[in-house]
Amino acid sequence: MAWTSHANSIDPNMSQTPGKPPLTLDVLRILADWAASCAERSLPIFESESPLDLRPQEALVSTRIFAQGGPRTAHLRQVAWASLAASKETVHPAASAAARAAGLAAATAYTHPIASSHQVNHIVSPIAYSAHAIALQAGTQSAAIPEIEWAIQHVPGEVRQLVRHLPARRPGKGPLAYLCAQIEASLRSP
Repeated sequence: MAWTSHANSIDPNMSQTPGKPPLTLDVLRILADWAASCAERSLPIFESESPLDLRPQEALVSTRIFAQGGPRTAHLRQVAWASLAASKETVHPAASAAARAAGLAAATAYTHPIASSHQVNHIVSPIAYSAHAIALQAGTQSAAIPEIEWAIQHVPGEVRQLVRHLPARRPGKGPLAYLCAQIEASLRSP
């Protein structure tokens, strides 16, 4: 799909400065839907540790509503922050990562149309945290591999195209940085 194929749905609040990657509301919806699909895979980890805390689930429901054409409202930002707060309130590392994945999936709706490697973090982090949650729950980092493979098999072409228009992330340290780098490399590959 051509990068400008969604030109009729450009959000007037998003800058479309020449030389910067054009990012439409349609592409944000596609990105949010994919991120939610990935984050949902680790949500049961959080739910088993904190069954009464619905904040990550609410973040994913709101993300789906946005992805299906709902407005990008302050509520979506609030549920993203609430899910991130839930991630800090649990003592279980895998549950924390799963809640963070849900919050970051909701936050993809606020990815900016600027040529910045930081925007790549917004795209890959929900997937990385979900895979990390599953790896922590399994007790082995290798458990993240099938999750990343699943995410890459289900990534929409528009998300790949978006990542390819953005500068590469800087290398980081630790398992999450490694997962982010793996996801980014897979998204950039032909």
